[in-house]
Amino acid sequence: MTKYFSELWKHNRQTPALLWSFIYFFCLLSGYYVLRPVRDAMGASSEVEAVFPRAMIDFFAGHGIALQDLILQVLATCTFILVLIAQPLYGALVSNYARRVFLPVLFGFFIACLLVFYALFNTQVSGRGMAFFLWVTVFNVFSVSVFWSFMADVFNSNEARKYYGYIGAAGTIGAFTGPILTRNLAEELGIANLMLVSAGFLSICLLCIWRLRKWAVQRERQAGKDNESAMGGEILAGLKLIAKEPLLRWIAAMVFLGVGIGQLLYNQQSVIAREGFATAEERTAFYAGIDIAVNVLTLLVQLIATRWLLSRWGLAPVLLIPMGALLIGFAALTASPLPMMVGIVLVITRSNEFSLMKPGRETIYTRVDRQWRYKAGASIDTAFYRGGEISFSWIYKGLSVFGSQTVFGVGLLVACVMTFCSLGVLREARKLPETELPGST
Repeated sequence: MTKYFSELWKHNRQTPALLWSFIYFFCLLSGYYVLRPVRDAMGASSEVEAVFPRAMIDFFAGHGIALQDLILQVLATCTFILVLIAQPLYGALVSNYARRVFLPVLFGFFIACLLVFYALFNTQVSGRGMAFFLWVTVFNVFSVSVFWSFMADVFNSNEARKYYGYIGAAGTIGAFTGPILTRNLAEELGIANLMLVSAGFLSICLLCIWRLRKWAVQRERQAGKDNESAMGGEILAGLKLIAKEPLLRWIAAMVFLGVGIGQLLYNQQSVIAREGFATAEERTAFYAGIDIAVNVLTLLVQLIATRWLLSRWGLAPVLLIPMGALLIGFAALTASPLPMMVGIVLVITRSNEFSLMKPGRETIYTRVDRQWRYKAGASIDTAFYRGGEISFSWIYKGLSVFGSQTVFGVGLLVACVMTFCSLGVLREARKLPETELPGST
């Protein structure tokens, strides 16, 4: 760890933007991971009135549907609908306003929402769980997508290969810090006060955005561009780009299936948590423990392997190594779907996404223009990500009738198709220039 920070400081003296990017991603994921265990506890809750509004419970009960049996499925469906509504709003924001406007506005909105949730959890309003679950999910998708798009403005392709490992590790340290805070504070301070802790981290993100802007402007001027102006273009340009470009289609398919595999594991883990823990605070602490395990493994991989693999070998190993782990993990679950094995495969799968696959995919966006970064990338991280979530949440519900071995057998088949998609990404990525073309917009 000492060697890691020594190398980070050495690189930062050459590229000062690296340290601010490090702080930005650390605070962003710290703020999110303070909230994530609360969200997961709501999804695994046995207290249906804490999750859904009373009127909604009564409406479904009047039609013979017990919401307590469909908590995750209903939440996933509502999340997908909300993302579909939010996506064109986001597209309008990035099309019509300069980066210096829409980035602070986005984070200011997130902070204001946290203050509202502080009041809701303090007063124990019925339905607070659903509102919070939906908001946290949308917040995570858009904030992380915008972060990596902004990084592609700050760093060129060669710098990305050298520095994204460090930046990814910053996020992992933040993702490790957040659940530790939650695990220690949830029962002592209560869930409401965790909203204020997260808001504090997001306020620091605003400072980092302001400081990083000058390096983004400097890099773009060197490339003969002016990305401080509004981006322009159509609101739904991201979806049109995905339909047009083979590389984006392969990335979208890979993300859709990857989320689906994670959703099979997540739903099974939710059943385990619901049966094993009685209160929201206990479930929150349990999920915080899972997050800690994920982030410890992620940090180890990032410190030892991510930067070395990306700088020496490029994209191939950071996509194919996780594919191999998925195939082995789901083969083991199909043969022996024990609760402990579910937890192990869940931790490894999430760790591989954060430590290898996500940094690898994001290096692609340093070699393309802003429409790909801010619009197509965001569309993949919203519509396709949440589309995979809702689809496989309901698929899990249907498959679970036949037992967990059937669930994981289907997961193994999906992992095979996802591996094929990753090969498609690699093939198309080789056709891109090594750096973004000067003058592209």
